[in-house]
Amino acid sequence: MGIAAVQFKIMPESPDTDLNAITEKVKSILEENEGIFSNAEEEPIAFGLKALVISFAYPEEKEIDEIGNKFGEIEGVSSAEMADYRRALG
Repeated sequence: MGIAAVQFKIMPESPDTDLNAITEKVKSILEENEGIFSNAEEEPIAFGLKALVISFAYPEEKEIDEIGNKFGEIEGVSSAEMADYRRALG
């Protein structure tokens, strides 16, 4: 049983979307699914639009696609895509 270091890139629906609210919902989803939140960074895209890059630890034996689907269902999120997945411990 190992732990993976994961990054997801979350695109908001508009430049006016509250990224802090999305981050809080991501933290809640991770807590419910045995994930450990690490970091959230804003990445400028274009015309004031910023993506949210979320870093977290997640058990390797759990299905990562489930988390991605839940991130994509957050209100104000246009898309959620895994950007990186690496074995961290184990």
